[in-house]
Amino acid sequence: MIVKRADFITSMKEYGEFATKGCPEVAFAGKSNVGKSSMINKLTNRSKLARTSSTPGKTRLINVFQLNSEINLIDLPGYGFAKVSKEEKLSWGKMMQNNFATTQDMCHVFHLVDIRHEPSVEDCEMNVFLRQAGIPFTVVATKADKISRGARLKYIAPICRALAVQPWQVIPFSSEDGTGRDALLEKIEEVCYQEIEEPEN
Repeated sequence: MIVKRADFITSMKEYGEFATKGCPEVAFAGKSNVGKSSMINKLTNRSKLARTSSTPGKTRLINVFQLNSEINLIDLPGYGFAKVSKEEKLSWGKMMQNNFATTQDMCHVFHLVDIRHEPSVEDCEMNVFLRQAGIPFTVVATKADKISRGARLKYIAPICRALAVQPWQVIPFSSEDGTGRDALLEKIEEVCYQEIEEPEN
């Protein structure tokens, strides 16, 4: 997929109506500070399209972007940040559940985990939620530039064990050097193509 255009559409406290609703959607889910916003910026070649912060828990809204005027990218709030109240954590969880339950346009979820660390309890809970909800997903191991290419399989192995996926199903990604960008764009095109393809007469 060649990225010709990328636009910010809206931010929402809860998933609802927005200008480009009805287009195929892919969502990005993961812990706070795992790199969702940086990933969107790298995918779209727009360094400031999605706001990034070194402070975990910065993204507290559902942010919607559109790729090539036909695919919605849904940036979900980060989970698992310890310095917010229990009530806010529950609110974030409810927000994400409502998003998945409400939309009819969701094609795929990209579940982001940090390649340097074994998946957290919250990562495993998200994995179980996606499986139980029957939502197609792909695990993306972010910050791959921090690990040498030769050592990545060693770090991906515990991710695979914890999240019950195979090594070849995991996409290593880096928003710094672009590792995995083409693979991720190809996956987005693959999962959304049938949704945007004109039906034959």
